Amino acid sequence: MRVKLFAAVLAFVALPACFIVLSEARTQQQVLLPDQSEAKAKQILQQAITALGGDAYLNVQDVTCTGRMTSFDHSGDLSGLENFISYSKPPDKTRQENTPKRNIINVFSGDKGWELDRGGVTEAPPTDMAQFQQNIHNNIDNILRHRIKEPGMIFRYAGSDIVDMQAADWVELVDNDNNTIRIAFSRATHLPTRKVLQTTNQRTQIKSEEIEYYSNFHPIQGIQMAFQTTRDRNGQKVYQAFLDKCDYNTGVADSLFTRESLEQRWSQVGGKYKEKKDKYSDNGK
Repeated sequence: MRVKLFAAVLAFVALPACFIVLSEARTQQQVLLPDQSEAKAKQILQQAITALGGDAYLNVQDVTCTGRMTSFDHSGDLSGLENFISYSKPPDKTRQENTPKRNIINVFSGDKGWELDRGGVTEAPPTDMAQFQQNIHNNIDNILRHRIKEPGMIFRYAGSDIVDMQAADWVELVDNDNNTIRIAFSRATHLPTRKVLQTTNQRTQIKSEEIEYYSNFHPIQGIQMAFQTTRDRNGQKVYQAFLDKCDYNTGVADSLFTRESLEQRWSQVGGKYKEKKDKYSDNGK
């Protein structure tokens, strides 16, 4: 009871102060002409790239990370928790394996994808492929490394704010599909703290909003990596990822992102499932 009361009191005391700071920040917004707004937005983006590691960040060849991920269902309840190891090669090759067994694996490479589970190796479902393509397209690293160079991309400075309890500047990008991407960058560190993606389904005209939160940055080989990422979609939490360790540029082979690599892994672990199945069948006779 004391814990709940203390939390309630803390919220009551802290919120007015935050509201005052937020109000002051919004009242001091600078009115900029379109060219000035674009220039300021590009300046903030360049500061962010420098803070993330500059050339080292831009020229990443591959990254290997271990961590854990929690997923949530439509009601907001925890629906899954797993440890994983992931391999990626920018811009569009990823492989994620469960640990320690490493017998559930998802691989995506460009416009192709496969899954390994207890039934063997199969093509990734179309819905998973579509989600992967969207995730890669709007991944913050892909945006900062590549998409800001897209012809026709519109840049705007969207003002200062208090985001996750720290002073931040918002940059707004609008792509050729009229999708709006808003990114908040910490004024103190210039690192990204939040990304808001607003899209409209071209067939149904239904709007969607996806928010990612980035925190707990660590320098790895001269590159800043967010060790905690949270994603919300249309007001509902989708997942949280917590990294334990990451390594860059270890020479991850392209062959790791192929169906053949999963077939090879299945030849190593698939027999165990068959043995169990046969054992249960024998016991049932």
